[in-house]
Amino acid sequence: MTATRRNLGAAGLTFLIGTGGAVALDDVSYTVRAPSEEQREEMRDLLRGVSLISQAENDGRTDPQDLVATALADYRQLLEALYARGYYSGVINITIDGREASAIPLLDLPDQIGVIRVDVETGPQFRFSRADIAPLPSSKTELPDGFAEGEIAESEVISDTVDAAIEAWREDGNAKARINRERVIADHNAARLSAEIGIAPGPNVIFGDMAVATASAVRESAIRRIAGFPRGEEFHPDEIDGVLERLRDTGAFSSVTLTEAEALGPGDTLDMTLEVSDQPPRRIGFGAEISTLEGGALNAFWLHRNLFGGAERFRVEGSVSNIGSSESGMDYRLSGRLDIPAIYGPRTDGYIRGLAAFEDEPTYESARLEFGFGATRELTDDLEVDLGLGLRYSDVKDDLGEREFFLLTFPAGLTLDKRSNELNPRQGYYVNATATPYVGLNDTQSGARLYADARYYLGFGDGDPNVLAGRLQVGSIVGSELTETTPDYLFYSGGGGTVRGQPYQSLNVDLGDGDEIGGRGFLGASLEYRRDITENLGAVAFYDAGFIDADSFVDGDSDYHAGAGLGLRYQTGIGPIRFDVAGPVGGDTGGGAQFYIGIGQAF
Repeated sequence: MTATRRNLGAAGLTFLIGTGGAVALDDVSYTVRAPSEEQREEMRDLLRGVSLISQAENDGRTDPQDLVATALADYRQLLEALYARGYYSGVINITIDGREASAIPLLDLPDQIGVIRVDVETGPQFRFSRADIAPLPSSKTELPDGFAEGEIAESEVISDTVDAAIEAWREDGNAKARINRERVIADHNAARLSAEIGIAPGPNVIFGDMAVATASAVRESAIRRIAGFPRGEEFHPDEIDGVLERLRDTGAFSSVTLTEAEALGPGDTLDMTLEVSDQPPRRIGFGAEISTLEGGALNAFWLHRNLFGGAERFRVEGSVSNIGSSESGMDYRLSGRLDIPAIYGPRTDGYIRGLAAFEDEPTYESARLEFGFGATRELTDDLEVDLGLGLRYSDVKDDLGEREFFLLTFPAGLTLDKRSNELNPRQGYYVNATATPYVGLNDTQSGARLYADARYYLGFGDGDPNVLAGRLQVGSIVGSELTETTPDYLFYSGGGGTVRGQPYQSLNVDLGDGDEIGGRGFLGASLEYRRDITENLGAVAFYDAGFIDADSFVDGDSDYHAGAGLGLRYQTGIGPIRFDVAGPVGGDTGGGAQFYIGIGQAF
């Protein structure tokens, strides 16, 4: 480039890299001329934000060779930013110590560079005189609203429209849809842009074969079984996403990619190539929580992601809770679980679990052993069902004496998870419902434990800095009598998982003569308002309430208590660190303030 001023409306740019010496950069300035003051301010901020020269200044780079190369590349960078906002007659000047960057001989660079000035004249903002893309698979195909006659002709709108059209064809089974005609004409005198884009849908495609291209510690037969590649079925992008998600969900792989073949095979089949990268097979982790009355809690786990070569996931976890609690003794828990993926089709996983626990709670002590197995099936991307069979033995000491409970259990659960984020949701909802029928052995009564946990999140404001979060918990014991039900199946209220500000498990059923036991009916409700203060810091206000009843269902005569408080959240890479301070606002089960510290939102 030899001219000192270039009209870049229709010109291509060449990325050139020079050579040279080094020393100091004293000043970088940006001047923008636009049709209005508002446009000038908007474009100045945008151009400075995307400018490679601005990045070089922030990085403290001063080498002349680097700066000249950066300036030459910045012509294209700034031009694309102008196009992105609909300015197609822009003029860009970049001067280095008074010389146009494009005119500096690459073999005769200055020894040092002191001043760089970027001067941009945007010209008028173009609007669409025509905006056509065809054919589309359906009249209901959703295209960006901005792709229409009279709208601002932003280049990003055009590219987004092309992406939307091709994706619509792919969702209709046409995997090789592509652009086959593109006619974009800028009328600089009228500041109008005519865009006519033709799409070649290609044939309707079916899935062909999947080749596994990389070696893995997971057997190839297991990879194929878990992936559930839909060979012979009609192409749909969601099927590809499902294959990738099922493999990632095992935890055995750090990366999983599926690459489509360039050309279709016989019968319009589409072959694909799978590449995986293994995770380290073993992992350990730990966590901690603390509250004033419940005390501290510590937990740790050891995990193997590929125990037998079939992506089997084996996890051993131990915990100690109520450390230093003023309300109860310490609880101990050791559990193990083996998850086996794809035991009956790619969407059905099996598991085997075991548990040994000792609980020293305010109203009882329990030594418990459990063993069980079952399966989980993914009905949709968000809906999962769990069915199992288990044995459960507990030796209990409470106000009714020392008793034994021996149960054959049939746990079943349904989980619907539509949250935007598991650890810090801002939109969506979550529902978990479980029913555990149990058959009593050795004179233990039979019945069923029912429990549901529903949560809803509503974010509002630009970027959802405000969140209203609500939670409803409902529990019921049916069949077995109150005094003939194992205490660790009964319901209690109070503490971090139910009503903050009230002592742990402080609301229960009074049997008279100082004897207390859990309830057969439970209702818990929580409401939170969460507000971001900075990028990493947030504040929370909350109200919790709990109801317990000796009968199976809560009614107007059920015992009640409530708590409320304020909290802070500090965002980290593993979720927010939670600090809450709460006190009682209803009921007579507690007094004074309590604080809670943990990882993740309260719900």
